[in-house]
Amino acid sequence: MLPKLLVVDDEQNMLKLFQKVLGKEGYEVRTADSGNKALRMLQEEAFDLIISDLVMPVLGGIDLMKEVKIKHPDIPFIVITAYGTIGSAVEAMKAGAFDYLTKPFQRDDILLVVGKALRYCKLHNEVKRLREELKVRDGFKEIVGKSKAMDSVFKLITKVADSQATVLIQGESGTGKELIARAIHDLSSRRDEPFVAVDCGVLPEHLLQSELFGHVKGAFTGAVKDKEGLFLAADGGTLFLDEVGTISPAVQLNLLRVLQEKEIKPVGIVASTKVDVRVLAATNVDLEQSMHDGTFRKDLYYRLAVVTVNVPRLQERREDIAPLAHHFMRKYARAYHKNLSDVTPGAMRALMENPWPGNVRELENVMERAVLLTPGPLIDEASLCFPIAREDVSHKVFKPLKTATRTLARQEEKEAIAAALRDSGGNKTRAAKLLGISRSSLYNKLKELGIGNSID
Repeated sequence: MLPKLLVVDDEQNMLKLFQKVLGKEGYEVRTADSGNKALRMLQEEAFDLIISDLVMPVLGGIDLMKEVKIKHPDIPFIVITAYGTIGSAVEAMKAGAFDYLTKPFQRDDILLVVGKALRYCKLHNEVKRLREELKVRDGFKEIVGKSKAMDSVFKLITKVADSQATVLIQGESGTGKELIARAIHDLSSRRDEPFVAVDCGVLPEHLLQSELFGHVKGAFTGAVKDKEGLFLAADGGTLFLDEVGTISPAVQLNLLRVLQEKEIKPVGIVASTKVDVRVLAATNVDLEQSMHDGTFRKDLYYRLAVVTVNVPRLQERREDIAPLAHHFMRKYARAYHKNLSDVTPGAMRALMENPWPGNVRELENVMERAVLLTPGPLIDEASLCFPIAREDVSHKVFKPLKTATRTLARQEEKEAIAAALRDSGGNKTRAAKLLGISRSSLYNKLKELGIGNSID
């Protein structure tokens, strides 16, 4: 596209001169005979360069430039001055003008100054673009992924990061929802302000109220001193509410008030305090379903879900498994001072074929253990230790009962013991061996679970 220039002067002859000289060079030239008209034109059109006379009635060149710089700081501004008013041109340069033209001037003078300003503008915009690219890369540096699924997430984050919109991040446990929240914060204008995270799922209602909104001394039993809440701690920055789907109706109501009124009420006082906080929330449950079920407020859901980011499961981004594995290998090799160079093809094949129900967090744990277990320099299949999956007892595969009691429900324990007794023909000694416990422990379990001494 041809550069679009705006020339501002109260003398028609001067406007015609610029239009003729610059038009012949292929520039698109628009003119305004007053500073106020120029401002009105800037509200409707975009310009690459502005040339303005310094001395004009009502709104002079310097005042016009100051007005323009408020909304269009990147547009180069050239001022026109008479020979006897060079001091005004210097003042304009100090106020932000790119250059000046001194009357009388020649055609070549105009073209030289305009060409220089447009080249500067092009270079400035390129540098700005590259800086934005670097900012985006830095914002995503902790998130590894080149899959189409993650590319869609990155594009959405880039669009909404530098807004004030609340964002609801949805995804299974272990998909990296907090990393997404941190990326949104790091790419926003709040990146130099606090990023405060709280796991709403681990705190009971009264503690969460106090943690979020603060309290005063004596507000409740155990409140021995005033406490600043996390909303105040995050003032100016970002507050990340993880597992927001677990919060109680009372906390939901208070959170809704903060989002609507931009102020908090610490527990124990009536007065409100204004806060400037952007809220990001995450959940691994279907909040829309919770809303329909009546366990989550509709008005709060719509406040939180102005923008929704759905983080894909690792199964949905399998092309990211290899780069993630290498990333975690390098990370923990540095942490544990191990000299590791790669993952063997067999080990990588095993990683690619694993279902990863625990998503990226599970892959990270597996790679950390592998780094610790392998002597190096390669991580092989023997170094990989996948979490033990729950076996089907009909296949006659039995885990030690100490493991089973941590992971299986009470009914499944009964089924495991029943299968072991059937497989051993009712021999409790053999059944105990299959289950990895002593004979006396088996008797205790039979009594505890109310199974009795015989099983059909």
